[in-house]
Amino acid sequence: MVDLNDHIAALPDRSLLVLDDDAPLRTRLGRALEQRGFEVTLAGGVAEALGAVRAHAPAFAVLDMRLDDGTGLKVVQAIRDARPESKVIMLTGYGNIATAVAAVKAGAVDYLSKPADADDVVRALLAQGGASAAPPENPMSADRVRWEHIQRVYELCNHNVSETARRLSMHRRTLQRILAKRAPR
Repeated sequence: MVDLNDHIAALPDRSLLVLDDDAPLRTRLGRALEQRGFEVTLAGGVAEALGAVRAHAPAFAVLDMRLDDGTGLKVVQAIRDARPESKVIMLTGYGNIATAVAAVKAGAVDYLSKPADADDVVRALLAQGGASAAPPENPMSADRVRWEHIQRVYELCNHNVSETARRLSMHRRTLQRILAKRAPR
């Protein structure tokens, strides 16, 4: 980690916005990134983050995708408008292809699933040009990715089991059994 800390120390602007509605996660990630040399501003919602961007557009941002008062995509757009060269990473507990594409189209340089390690976040923020960060040490299993996708579609269908089963081309009872189980690791 020493070489990354040296790289961070050499940056002309180390300002970083962390946006997440999960207060413990936001605080832990903020502290970890401060320890690595970033000047961190914490925000718990979209409105608070937009205010921080208006006050001082950060050079870097780590944004949660889904928040109580909106989506992190609004904040990505505000940061891009204020400071086009900034690097934005999206974090989400609902990792799926559609949201990853939306985040990248909005201007995020990378997309990480929660829980993300601070070192993974730093590597993603400091990745040069078109290079992407190294793959995570403990990626989600295929079963977990499938479970996350099913949960996302279920949520988008307003928790309607029949509609979710129809959209996933799955038998309703099979879906009910999957939804009743705990998330796989």
